Amino acid sequence: MTSSFPHQNGTVPFWRLEPQGLDNFRSTPNLPDESDIVIIGGGYSAAALVTHIQKQYPNHPSILVLEARQLCSGASGRNGGHIKPDPYLHASEIAAEYGLAAGAEVADFEVANLNAAKEYIEREGVDCDFVVTRACDVHFSSSQDTRIKERLRNLKAAGVAAAQTVSEVGEDHAEIVSGVKGAKGCISYSAAHLWPYKLIHHMFTMALKHGSLNLQTNTCATSVLRATDAQFGWVIETNRGPVKAGKVIVASNSYTPALLPEYREQIIPYRAVSCHIETPSPAPLLVNTYALRFKDWDFDYLIPRPDGSIVVGGARSAYFREKGLWYNNTDDSEVIEETRKYFDGYMQRHFRGWENSGAKVSEIWTGIMGYSRDKLPRLGPIPGKPGMFIMAGWTGHGMPQIFLAAKGMAGMVVKDVPYHETGLPRVFEETADRLRNAPNKVLESWYQATQFPRL
Repeated sequence: MTSSFPHQNGTVPFWRLEPQGLDNFRSTPNLPDESDIVIIGGGYSAAALVTHIQKQYPNHPSILVLEARQLCSGASGRNGGHIKPDPYLHASEIAAEYGLAAGAEVADFEVANLNAAKEYIEREGVDCDFVVTRACDVHFSSSQDTRIKERLRNLKAAGVAAAQTVSEVGEDHAEIVSGVKGAKGCISYSAAHLWPYKLIHHMFTMALKHGSLNLQTNTCATSVLRATDAQFGWVIETNRGPVKAGKVIVASNSYTPALLPEYREQIIPYRAVSCHIETPSPAPLLVNTYALRFKDWDFDYLIPRPDGSIVVGGARSAYFREKGLWYNNTDDSEVIEETRKYFDGYMQRHFRGWENSGAKVSEIWTGIMGYSRDKLPRLGPIPGKPGMFIMAGWTGHGMPQIFLAAKGMAGMVVKDVPYHETGLPRVFEETADRLRNAPNKVLESWYQATQFPRL
């Protein structure tokens, strides 16, 4: 399926069973004719960017947010509710390709994001079920466990700060410590979980009180064109008419290619599935968040909810080999059928003490992630398009990156701060070279999973 705009009838995720007041909100009945800043997309990226612009620049320009569907109805409202830094695995891959300093930057940046989000949520008193706990990454073969722990130890030996807080558990104790059947080893470090939809609604609610934000839901941007106006460099065409903008931030993640042709096969819509599992009686104790790493390409992730229920995402082994089911697919109106059976009996199958829990899936839904071709976020000015910025390509890992990414983006957008002065990881910067030469690591993962020969 080719890249397209958001489906108007997406499946309903657990997080959105009780819509809040801004779901179909419009600050003004009519679309404004112009705005100093236009942000396309109404998810976590837009919420965090508006929040930081208003905090850093009290006399900030006018801001218009365009959301194609309801507020927080895309990936931000469909994810696993996990703020989980990766202080060792992805960082070691980045270090191998771009150098140790680059890997350390990303690892430390994600840990800082968790701390910054925690500080914001606690200071604001946000009602979003925020819990700080430990992540437990479980490995199911001794060779996998040995290989991954070697990467961790190399980062520790090199002095990477984020890696120092990570602890290991060996094969003798892995099942008992993790509570996961068949565990051959595990790794533990700080993480958090929350109700993402409620956090984002709080951020927009507070931003609207400042008076300079105009929020327009159910307003789909269909194209972005250069303007002839000297004051406003861009015109955004929407299903409700055009808007002139001084600066444009494309924060539509997986839907970016529908607006910007140069991002086709650069930010790849990736269809995936999550579910919510409940038990008929008090659930067995589960305090960690988890990644169950069956293979390098095949892993699930889950969080325990404060009410005892579980949110699980993944099920790649059920559908990943059929490329058309997920690659470049923006249809979140139906569930990938192959995943329903996969999630049946999930907790009983994998977790000690859950055998007689009666745990079963209560909701299952589809979300569309935006996978960057090189699996790194795309941040900063878009090459060749003055006044246009990108904040997308989170590759299923935006929750531990977006809050502070928005802080750096705010300076670039409002004050033209150069990327290298923002403190953002260098490998996240969008460049003309990345647009031309980035390898397609998304397809490389598929080749690995299917063991098809590369063409």
